[in-house]
Amino acid sequence: MGLFYQLDGKLLEEQYVGHLSGFRQWDQFGHAQDWILFPDNIGPYLSIDETSLSHGELYTVITNKEAKGKKGALVAMVKGVESEKVINVLSKIGGARRKKVKEVTLDLAATMERIARRCFPKARLVSDRFHVQQLASDAVQQIRIEYRWEAIERENQEIELAKETGNQYIPEVLTNGDSLKQLLARSRHLLFKDESKWTPSQQHRAEILFRLYPTLETAYELSRKLSHIFTSTKDKGVAFTRLAQWYNQVEIAGLKSFRTLARTIQNHYQTILNFFDNRATNASAESFNAKIKALRSQFRGVRGIPFFMFRLAKIYA
Repeated sequence: MGLFYQLDGKLLEEQYVGHLSGFRQWDQFGHAQDWILFPDNIGPYLSIDETSLSHGELYTVITNKEAKGKKGALVAMVKGVESEKVINVLSKIGGARRKKVKEVTLDLAATMERIARRCFPKARLVSDRFHVQQLASDAVQQIRIEYRWEAIERENQEIELAKETGNQYIPEVLTNGDSLKQLLARSRHLLFKDESKWTPSQQHRAEILFRLYPTLETAYELSRKLSHIFTSTKDKGVAFTRLAQWYNQVEIAGLKSFRTLARTIQNHYQTILNFFDNRATNASAESFNAKIKALRSQFRGVRGIPFFMFRLAKIYA
């Protein structure tokens, strides 16, 4: 606009922020650096999550699902993830209003659960199924990465031995054209996907991978079985039984990363099972976080966080 009307763009920006936008008269101007709150936007179904704005600074975001990511979606945004700080801000909303909240979706973080239980005492807490499934995928990838480092170390030893003996090192090539190190690196994406979605080349790579590393096949199968429980089970009681059976399979497999995952599920089993009541997830919160980051990218260097909070409130509060 400054170029179009032959004005000083920087001065125009300062005038807009300081006077034309109403930013200075905003009723939350004084504390916007640390938190903003919109009690009227609270609803029966909420999501709570964390998001990173600038330089890795974390903020806790509470959103109203019924607004579907549009006007009225933002209930509160608080700097940091310290539970007591967030609780103090949310406590500014009247207790009667907070008791009307029926359901809160959240991740597996203990701080988020503490916030939800203290601030919304009548609400059913639902652990996000995608966070649980992500942990299972991470457990598989951890095993793959460990094998990859072993393959890299073995290759280094073979190269050094070849140099000592005056021979040229020639890596072994598998039937799909991969070296062992490449096989483990290129298998990353197929291990995230269901077998039914593999391409022919991924199918071939998986056959070689699982033949050479049967432990990795066991881990992959455990991950997919857990995913299938969430996607195909409708009844909460049946889900409880299937999770117990999956837990027994983990014990038999004896994989450390999956035993840790099983303990995590056991510690959160009540809120995880609550998913099967309404199949509620935290997907709306993840979508809203993406919108926050997209908006933040437009306001880099424009009066910092307070003005960004002001614009965020104008759009979503």
